[in-house]
Formats: sequence, structure tokens, C-alpha cells
Amino acid sequence: MQGTTENYIHLEKVSKIYGTKEVKIIAVDEISFNIAKGEFAVIVGPSGAGKTTVLNILGGMDTATSGQIWVDGRNIAKYNNRQLTSYRRDDIGFVFQFYNLVPNLTALENVELAGQICKNPMDPKTVLEEVGLKDRLGNFPAQLSGGEQQRVSIARALAKNPKMLLCDEPTGALDYQTGKQVLGILQAMSRKKGATVIIVTHNAALAPIADRVIRMHDAKVKSVEINELPQDIATLEY
Repeated sequence: MQGTTENYIHLEKVSKIYGTKEVKIIAVDEISFNIAKGEFAVIVGPSGAGKTTVLNILGGMDTATSGQIWVDGRNIAKYNNRQLTSYRRDDIGFVFQFYNLVPNLTALENVELAGQICKNPMDPKTVLEEVGLKDRLGNFPAQLSGGEQQRVSIARALAKNPKMLLCDEPTGALDYQTGKQVLGILQAMSRKKGATVIIVTHNAALAPIADRVIRMHDAKVKSVEINELPQDIATLEY
């Protein structure tokens, strides 16, 4: 499997099983899908569907029990712990529901921190300006609104200049309007910067804004849809 543009991310019969021989919990059950380079993809499904497990496996925070996981032409399912650490550090940007900012560092320092651990970081000030926070560089997290904190966490992920931006319920802790702003920023990173953005959500109303929608239920992929004309986030109601 070469890292073609269309198969930039390619999962083939990936399973994740927890527990013992006697008591097995199948979190992900032989799933397969592709995501193209630069796509804005949404993985949607109810709680317990396995979508966060997929995100963790894609991000190198968890390993698959079986199957192949190709990212940019490399099968990360075969990586050892050291290779996975390098992969997480250099290739992946994470955005979580609850920001995970360092409280005693300013917005700028939080973003600078990410840049110190990877190979080709972007300029922290520039990235913060891109997410609309040029006037908040010296503020601490406690001085920022929830939406502003989430923008800092997006800037922190982007500062690593990652191959892939993985977002777990990124609007889950935000109000409606702020959530739409954050989604707009994430979509712009795909459209204007060519970043491959994957959002995991339980909210099926977000599906129309994606280039690709992967629907999960009971640890399986139920469908993969391509939106030829994704909806403008400004007109989205969810």
C-alpha cells in the first residue's frame, strides 16, 4: 500500500479487543476505510460505537489487536513503542474536548511548548493569530473563555505542523455559536492549509459539513459517505 493521495489513511480489517479469553470486549470489529490527504472527515456514532478507540489507534495512543493501519504509506500497526512515540510527537496534532492546557503558562507559552518537541514547528504567534487570538497571547487559561481555550488547544496542535489533526468531540464543552466558530477554524485548516482533519463526534448533525462521513455503530463501520458539496458551517444548525 503506497501513500497515495486518496489512500493517505487506509485502515484494513482493524480490530481492537480488550480483556481475556473468557471475557472479551470488542471495541472495534474488523473495520476498513480510507481518508484522503487534506480531507475534512467526520467519524460519527453513539457512545460505545468504537469511534474514540479508532481515533486513539490512528493517533498512536493505542494499538490494534489485528489489521493494518496505513498512514502516508507506512503501516503504523507494525510500529514498536519508540516508533509510536516519534509518530505521535512529529505527525499528529490532538484536540480534545477539555482543552488540557497547562494552567500556569500563557496562551503563547502553551503553544510554544508543543513546538519544542517536534521536527518542523510553525511559528506559535502566527498560529495563534490564525485562530483569532492575536490579542490573547499573554493571557493565562483562566483568563480565557471556553471557546478561546479551545482555540489555544487547536493552535497548539497546529503548531506541530502535523500530518493529521485528530479531534475528539472538539465542540462538546462549548456553546452553539462558539462551537460553530471552532468547527469553522478546523474546516479552514483543511480547505486552506491542506491539513487532514478527522473529527470524532456523537452528533450526526455535523455530518453535512464533512468531505467524508464514516458512520460507526456497535464497533463496526456501517457506512462511508462522500459529500461532493459539503455544507457551509455558517448555515449549519445542530
